[in-house]
Amino acid sequence: MTIRIRRILPALMLTLTSASLVGCYDSLNQNVLTELTKEQVDKEYEYKRYQATYLYNGLENGRTAVGNAMLACVCDEAEYSYAGNVDKFNSGAWNEYDNPDDVWKSLFTYIRYANDFITSGNKVDLEVYRQDPDPNSQMIYETRMADMANYIMEARFMRAYCYFELIKRYGGVPLMYEMVALDADFSAFKRNTLQECVDFIVNECTDLMAEDGGLPLSYNAENSGRATCVAAAALKSRVLLYAASKLWNSTDWMGGYQHPELVSMGSSADAKTRWKMAADAAKECIDLAVRAGLSLNIDYSYTGLSSDSPELILARRESASNAFEKANYPIGYTVGNGSITPSQNLVDAYETKSGRTFDWNDPEMAADPYANRDPRLDKTVYRNGSKFRETVIATYIGGRNGRGVPDATKTGYYLKKLVDESLDLLQNRTSYHCWPVFRLAEIYLNYAEALNEYAPSDPAVASSLNMCRKRNGVGMPAVADGLSSDGMREAIRRERRVELAFEGHRYWDVKRWMIAVDVLNAPVYGIEIENSEPPVYRRVVVESRTFTPKMYFYPIPQSVLSVPSVDWPQNPLW
Repeated sequence: MTIRIRRILPALMLTLTSASLVGCYDSLNQNVLTELTKEQVDKEYEYKRYQATYLYNGLENGRTAVGNAMLACVCDEAEYSYAGNVDKFNSGAWNEYDNPDDVWKSLFTYIRYANDFITSGNKVDLEVYRQDPDPNSQMIYETRMADMANYIMEARFMRAYCYFELIKRYGGVPLMYEMVALDADFSAFKRNTLQECVDFIVNECTDLMAEDGGLPLSYNAENSGRATCVAAAALKSRVLLYAASKLWNSTDWMGGYQHPELVSMGSSADAKTRWKMAADAAKECIDLAVRAGLSLNIDYSYTGLSSDSPELILARRESASNAFEKANYPIGYTVGNGSITPSQNLVDAYETKSGRTFDWNDPEMAADPYANRDPRLDKTVYRNGSKFRETVIATYIGGRNGRGVPDATKTGYYLKKLVDESLDLLQNRTSYHCWPVFRLAEIYLNYAEALNEYAPSDPAVASSLNMCRKRNGVGMPAVADGLSSDGMREAIRRERRVELAFEGHRYWDVKRWMIAVDVLNAPVYGIEIENSEPPVYRRVVVESRTFTPKMYFYPIPQSVLSVPSVDWPQNPLW
């Protein structure tokens, strides 16, 4: 059963639970009626199978993370062309009452669904098959018992995933392992420490990675898209990378905050041990991925366009649509709205094909800024001179896609990565989309980063980084020999920025590295092009943005803290 995320069986989900934690969970719509009781649903294999699939709705949809925009638009990757929630983020006009990326309710809802499934998944009634000696019935019984055991593990994975998405935003949150009774004493629920939350996620992932009794290494075609032990390893790698990073090991930015354990792992003296744990987890994931047949040997252009990519560890799969293309095809193309426009900040991060850093102070580079650049640049953005379907992009002043055309790009670029250029929107053509939740390139970069902080002289640091640079369709030279750990750190960060552009990493990376005050509290640049001979290129300021230290963690929603039985500390500086 290939998983496509859509709203399936919403009425069935009404039977999942009768209790909710006020302020933490979305209440279910009790006005929608179903003829099935919860007990009946729990006993029916088909219903439980559908519920297991429904849990995958909890995976991030990075294409619309902030309103209709991507997180790229609230960091230095892109500018959003239209007014909306993105403006609140970029101007600093958000708080505990109004947060455009407030996912507290939705993630706790999926945690609740997962908890209920974990509790009720073993209640499926298969007695009619178990008691029937017919070989076909026995095969059905064994297959379905195995399915239910795996579905429960998938629910545990999704619960761990949702907890990570919470803690990277809010720090320590209440860990709830079971359904909450209607008459529970909610005052007993407290925010767990960040360390406790990390330990819970890591322990769950480790269990799910077990060779005997864990998630499978892979699935058959019918079940493609489900979480594997490689996905569990990837989640473990990511959470341990964050746990070792500077933000989660620092307290000096908190201004005397009385509860540092909620947003810090504890003594920074243990950071090196945490980097080793992160490196070990990434290597473990890479080894599992190789065993599962995953590889980087695909065309980088197809990142996020094909759920069949051998690089994808886990993706959110969507039904056929063309909404993302309508939103992001260039202005000047009928139906195109050019919403997400890459920044000059990002474009400048791409090296030349020889491995040189781009520099506007170099007259040769400034005169022809797109010459001989990392091939991933032209696979990520549409620039002046790029081919788009039957046309050539013209973003110079007066060009058909540039300044002077209503709603044209402010940065001089349009988004190419993740956009299906093959769709004819005039005929309303659609295609299936996927969001890369975990892919192998990230894990190689996780390994390089963690190992460089723990054992910088290890040759695996450079070799892991170079796996992404030398991949098919990219062919960038190996990183320079003899780099210091600081030099390698800079190279790894630049590689993450380029390789993982528009995949929802950059915003969190600059925060965990604690450089967001510099990077996000700064101008976003674009390009202005005079269509002369030769053309003249000028870097221009598009927007100035605001980021202050309190924004390293989101505030706990005030709607939660206002519940009388909830007595939790707010996050630092809010």
